[in-house]
Amino acid sequence: MSTLTDPMAPLPAPTSTARRRPHLSGMTWLVWRQHRASYWTLIALTAVGVAGIAWQRSVMVDYLAGYGWPHLKSDDWVQGFTGYSQRLSQVGLALSFVPVLLGVFVGATLLAPDLENGTVKLVAAQSASRGRWIATKLVITGLVLAAGTALLSVAYNWWWSPIRTQGNATSWTDGAVFDTTGPVPVALALFLTAAGVVIGMLLRRVLTAMVVAFGFGVALKIVWGLTRLHLGTTVTLATHHAAGQPGSPPRLPSGAYQLDSSYVTGSGRLLGWSTCVHEPSQKAADACLRKADVVGWSVDYLPISQMSSMQWLGTGILLTLTAALVAFVFIRGRRRLV
Repeated sequence: MSTLTDPMAPLPAPTSTARRRPHLSGMTWLVWRQHRASYWTLIALTAVGVAGIAWQRSVMVDYLAGYGWPHLKSDDWVQGFTGYSQRLSQVGLALSFVPVLLGVFVGATLLAPDLENGTVKLVAAQSASRGRWIATKLVITGLVLAAGTALLSVAYNWWWSPIRTQGNATSWTDGAVFDTTGPVPVALALFLTAAGVVIGMLLRRVLTAMVVAFGFGVALKIVWGLTRLHLGTTVTLATHHAAGQPGSPPRLPSGAYQLDSSYVTGSGRLLGWSTCVHEPSQKAADACLRKADVVGWSVDYLPISQMSSMQWLGTGILLTLTAALVAFVFIRGRRRLV
């Protein structure tokens, strides 16, 4: 008799276990469920941002292709590129403030609501330790933020790459590019989010923590903008001509960012580029330059080849500070969380 019709035949082993979908459980499930609205919002905004950047890039590349891109042989394309450059800068500027917003709406609200409402006492009463609860919150949040900002960084770099070395477009030293490409946006997002967590832990009030986190984020952006260029090593290019005939300033490599320019005298002394600029005529200016023994130019610049090393150096500094903040969260959380 066939086993399909024999009622006494043994039933086949269930296969549902083998096909069981991966799912969250325990503390991971609890943290995801508590913050799922924030996580799904971040995922959705990242998808929309990447799609929007991809569309903008396709439009820009279509324009550049009309001038022979990727081998642009002249600067004729620059005249009609203003609109594309503005959109590139505007989107980059908006993306550069994403870490600030993450510190406010994610970092400051990660622990502060539990501390303000007293629900953290329920966590302290469970079998799972407070350290595990904090670690799970930080790890899941960090993974979501790192993945989202990394995707946006790759997408924006892809958009900017066709005009990467064109200094007459968007400069690589601007925050709109430097802070939104490579590893920098990920490091900024993690640092400002960790700072927001610390602020929320200390203040224990959601609204107050969000306001303070926003102020801290803006202050960091200002300090970061002032110190960004100091991450690189200045390169000097000098020219020498006859006395009183400095000639034209030296031509810098493609994509280089000029920091300063000076006149060079026969003795090697540097004079400001405005020397003799106020003379009433070109003849008087030439006489002034001869009197000053000017023989050439000295130009300080940062080559675009240093961009990656500067970004990784800045990332290392930010991640070190982030690690210090996370350590503080764990130490305080294990001792004085309730």
